[in-house]
Amino acid sequence: MSTADAPVTRVSVTEDLLAEQAALDAIVAPLAPDGWHSPTASPRWTVTDQIAHLAYFDRTAALAIIDPDGFRSHATEMMSGFSLEPEELDERTLGPFRSLDRDGRMAEWRAARTDLAAAAERLGDRDRVIWYGPSMGAKSFLTARLMECWAHGQDVADAVGVTRPATDRLAHIVRLGVNTRGWTYMNRGEDVPDGEVAVTLQAPSGAEWNFGEPECADRVSGSAEDFCLVVTQRRHVDATKLVIDGPLARDWMEKAQAFAGPATDGPTV
Repeated sequence: MSTADAPVTRVSVTEDLLAEQAALDAIVAPLAPDGWHSPTASPRWTVTDQIAHLAYFDRTAALAIIDPDGFRSHATEMMSGFSLEPEELDERTLGPFRSLDRDGRMAEWRAARTDLAAAAERLGDRDRVIWYGPSMGAKSFLTARLMECWAHGQDVADAVGVTRPATDRLAHIVRLGVNTRGWTYMNRGEDVPDGEVAVTLQAPSGAEWNFGEPECADRVSGSAEDFCLVVTQRRHVDATKLVIDGPLARDWMEKAQAFAGPATDGPTV
């Protein structure tokens, strides 16, 4: 049974989240100080900032689980910061992490991950977690953390010239990418196009993952890794080997956004 076919539980998502975090840890832990200062694809952000972002939101994710009222107070303050200039907002969220040395950064990120893992143990499959936008089911909430780790980890890997081996943990991000097709349009203030898009992907293990009706004229096919790179806006669809059939599939892949927040455009070719 492939990862995509296996039952998804809070436990299984948490295990894969921890494995994804450990894989990124193995990339950044050996970096020399200069490596931590490497610029990444995100404007203004270095490798340090990518890891700082993950650490910050792993901390607030743990807070959201264990202390919803405390998180509401935090979120209100956080939202007020959106009127700041980007550099000022970065300093508010990333500044304390930036001031640490390499060992301090690793210790802080690992501690934040540990806190999130401990908080996740409190969740049942049907629980909901308050967040900056709408609340999320426990499995979706943890899947979003896994997606964030993988996507920002790609930025880090690109910056330091490391090729990461793909794993079937991508199944979680594939599902998220498929399920957020409608969100992609609503987040842009656009109507969701009529019609379905089928998705057929090759898993890293060699399994085939299928979504949608086989007779769909509009289809996305190729590797699961390429699909994940596109829906997390780490690659433009034309910079991958995905095969796109039909205008609905093309339009979706040019706009796809599997993460929350304001609508953004991914990289150009």
